[in-house]
Amino acid sequence: MIGVAVVGYGYWGPNLVRNFAEVPGVRLAAVCDLDKGRLAPVKARYPNVSITDSYDEILSDPDIAAVAIATPVSSHFKLAMSALMAGKHVFVEKPIASSSEEAERLVEEAARRGLVLAVDHTFVHTGAVRKMRELVDSGLGEMYYYDSVRVNLGLFQHDVSVIWDLAVHDLSIMDHVLPVKPVAVSATGISHVPGEPENIAYLNLFFETNLIAHVHVNWLAPVKVRRTLIGGSRKMIVYDDLEPSEKIKVYDKGITLNGNPKANGEKVYQALVGYRTGDMWAPHLDVKEALNTELREFAQCIEKGGTPTADGQAGLRVVRILEAATQSLAQRGRVVELEKMRRVA
Repeated sequence: MIGVAVVGYGYWGPNLVRNFAEVPGVRLAAVCDLDKGRLAPVKARYPNVSITDSYDEILSDPDIAAVAIATPVSSHFKLAMSALMAGKHVFVEKPIASSSEEAERLVEEAARRGLVLAVDHTFVHTGAVRKMRELVDSGLGEMYYYDSVRVNLGLFQHDVSVIWDLAVHDLSIMDHVLPVKPVAVSATGISHVPGEPENIAYLNLFFETNLIAHVHVNWLAPVKVRRTLIGGSRKMIVYDDLEPSEKIKVYDKGITLNGNPKANGEKVYQALVGYRTGDMWAPHLDVKEALNTELREFAQCIEKGGTPTADGQAGLRVVRILEAATQSLAQRGRVVELEKMRRVA
């Protein structure tokens, strides 16, 4: 049995505790939070699980092989690095760290010690996102665009901007689904609460091909929207996470280009561009809880020595984009090259 401790029992910690308690081959050994008063429900429901407000107790316990961190972003690096140095596998909430330098150090430390480092990019384990990856790999054709909207009213964060809170979801999905990685990013945004981080932001991501990506995140929308469009030369996808069924719809729609693109004349546009309208279909999706699937994979990687789908490298790639977007946002949308960000880091 793999002994696991969950650190942080605020918003996401209870979900980790519930799921780890159900993962085969895992023993939920302890739950840690600085506010020990939060832990009473844990003791009531899981009487055999230790509760503590001391992280040092977790690190020094030889029966705990892995630590799952669900604390504020600013604490991720310190807690994760301490766990790795104590010889424990680490599962850390998104984003993996508050800077690419910190993320790189975590990746290097885990590799040096032969430990599993996973980041909680939960959406990449959903049936919908896995199906999108499959469709992109097999049938959309040349990739044209990736466009996502993730908006709602609240929940305002005091320590991170809307980019680091909401956009991290879409960036992790994009990183998993698309066959190529972005090379530059431009971001604009604004805060409507004095002294607080940005609550609305727009990110544009550029690639070496004609593919372009756009991410819109907003804490001030009157409705909740979770929608992604992926356009290819042969087919297009609409992913609506709020749909109770048919979250993925695949459209056999697009354009065809004919004739000489350099030709002149009044009807050159009509001659060049034709529209193709075919069927729409909604594929069957796996409906298993994504977090449970993710934690089972984490346990299997510890047991068998595999690499998580969302490993430390995936977490690092997302943080590099978040860093570049933050830099661009501070300069009103100036394009920031990701390769230059990597060299600086």
